[in-house]
Amino acid sequence: MVDLFLGKVLVKNNKDKDELDTEREIVLRLQNRILMLFFGSGECEKCQEFAPTLKDFFKKLTDEFYVERSAQLVLLYISLDSSEEQHDKFLKELPKRCLFLAYEDPYRQELSEMFEVQDLPRVVVLRPDCSVLTPDAVAEICKMGPDCYRNWQEGAELIDRNFMMNEEFDEGKMRSITDPIRRIKYKVEDKKKKKKKKRKKDGVSVEDDEDDEDGEEDGNDGGGGWG
Repeated sequence: MVDLFLGKVLVKNNKDKDELDTEREIVLRLQNRILMLFFGSGECEKCQEFAPTLKDFFKKLTDEFYVERSAQLVLLYISLDSSEEQHDKFLKELPKRCLFLAYEDPYRQELSEMFEVQDLPRVVVLRPDCSVLTPDAVAEICKMGPDCYRNWQEGAELIDRNFMMNEEFDEGKMRSITDPIRRIKYKVEDKKKKKKKKRKKDGVSVEDDEDDEDGEEDGNDGGGGWG
């Protein structure tokens, strides 16, 4: 997928229209991601109807309000608008996290021909190696919503499995930003417990030891655990 856009300029759909114009930026943004190429036009009535569904779909997979970790997913708008004004206007209907090719970039048409785009809207889903995962996902997105991402994720065989839907996390994996703190806490408590056992073995009172070290943690049994 990265090779498909090396040497090109991708633009962020934000207020400043920031550009990704270096190889490093392109690689960091696209490598090991599933890429959705959204071919559309603001002049197309069906595209206008589909835009809110696509925006909601992408938001529920990448917005931290819905998921703990953003999905390994990139949305790239390939405009087939007949005017730059219409192009810019339609971008306002799309997610701010998506990317797009500038209207003056002829690569838009090359991609349209490459993927044989005839009817709009069209969403071509690509694996990280640039192979086609789904030639047109419009109907799938409309019918299944974010659930279809799971099928794409399995089909794409992504290497990094950290970016997952909230409900896909295993019990043993980190669930929140507080987990590292909890891990340190339990580690310290385990050390204290071992130290108490050693002192007891050497004839030192465990009760005295608890008063010295753990007096401020009334009610804490120091047993640790992940519950």
